[in-house]
Amino acid sequence: MTKNKTAYSCQNCGAVHFKWAGKCPDCGAWNSFVEEFAEGGNSHFTRISDDKKSAKKADGKKLELVKLNGEAQDFPRIQVGINELDRVLGGGLVQGSVVLIGGDPGIGKSTLLLQTAESLAKKKVKIIYISGEESVDQVRLRAKRMGIDQDSIEMASTTNVGEIVSSIQAGKQPTVVVIDSIQTMFLDELNSAPGTVSQVRAAAGELTIFAKKSNITLLIVSHVTKDGQIAGPKVLEHMVDTVLYFEGEKDLSFRILRAQKNRFGAANEIGVFEMNEIGLSEVSNPSELFLTSYDRETSGSVVFAGVEGSRPILVEIQALVSPSFIPTPRRAVVGWDSNRLAMIIAVLGNRFGLNLFDKEVYLNIVGGLKVEETAADLAVACALISAARDIALPSNTIAIGEIGLSGEIRMVSNLEGRLKEAAKLGFKNCLIPKANEKNKNFSNLKKSLAELNLQTVSHVRDLAKIFKKN
Repeated sequence: MTKNKTAYSCQNCGAVHFKWAGKCPDCGAWNSFVEEFAEGGNSHFTRISDDKKSAKKADGKKLELVKLNGEAQDFPRIQVGINELDRVLGGGLVQGSVVLIGGDPGIGKSTLLLQTAESLAKKKVKIIYISGEESVDQVRLRAKRMGIDQDSIEMASTTNVGEIVSSIQAGKQPTVVVIDSIQTMFLDELNSAPGTVSQVRAAAGELTIFAKKSNITLLIVSHVTKDGQIAGPKVLEHMVDTVLYFEGEKDLSFRILRAQKNRFGAANEIGVFEMNEIGLSEVSNPSELFLTSYDRETSGSVVFAGVEGSRPILVEIQALVSPSFIPTPRRAVVGWDSNRLAMIIAVLGNRFGLNLFDKEVYLNIVGGLKVEETAADLAVACALISAARDIALPSNTIAIGEIGLSGEIRMVSNLEGRLKEAAKLGFKNCLIPKANEKNKNFSNLKKSLAELNLQTVSHVRDLAKIFKKN
């Protein structure tokens, strides 16, 4: 009989150790080790270097080396038919690729994949939908509520990876397989419970290898932790070709699908959807959606022209400054970096003369969008000045620019795309960095957008003229 081997897996980073410890030496997390068992020679935790039989078998094999500048094989794509999803994927699903879709529970991952299955089925693409969380009848009821009635979509409810692989091999090979979700899947070879790091990692690895060998496009649903990371450590993201995050607030109707990693397209590309009673509908003009409740005459409110992937999007930035009655005033931020806000407050205090150190400051990106661009610095600074002095910016104004520690306004990229989006939505005044005038194409851009009043600023001190009371 083979002897059972015990291992301890960190549920935070996935590190495997053969002795229990209170603190993980790899990531520093406390009480994160879970005891897991594996059968002797087939142990998931056995290292290849310790397996003498495998080493002997590999001795006679040689790698076939090829030239880097050789002819590359094209990757055929499958157009889903949902434009926002195709945009994020880089033009459609690549045949034989593995796509991981993560997001909070109830955000709409299963809804999106069910609509994807319907769209592919209409194009005569053979698709199999595997649900590990819901029964067949539950999925049918959801499909009926969404108005989906495609008899060509095959589905099953199981959590056993071995059953899934053997069933697909026994029948006619599908083009696309959906796994919902990877946290419910398990391998018989591992004795640990479904959802643990070892089971998630092993199940994903087994399905990925099978999909690559069979040239099947695999769509995997994965939950996220309370920190917003894919449940099951980062190793899961390294296995797959594309990682998509479904973002959004549950009390708001819009959802944002963001590509965090894409081997066949651009990362950080986004697609915007709106959740309604029959599922998700595409939003072709996100800027209009995010500015639906924008009031042009309100102090503390400024519009920022940002870029998400290759798409320019206008979003409203709101700031509120109020007196503080506690020794350490609050700094609350939604949708932006709190450290960046602290830096802007310090720069305005030292370079502009706006003292906010004894005030409570609240900053909000309207619509649930998370802005990571440093080009939003100028818009945030304008919002803070506007809120503190109770002076609204001139109507139809947007602000773009990065602020340095000395108060200088630095150049931003893709200025043309940002300004064209602003002009399309009726904005007339644009605060932009003076440093962008050095660009050789700036004069041509100014002529092509003659309807815009471009105000250049080189330092935060220049904002004093803009906020001067009439």
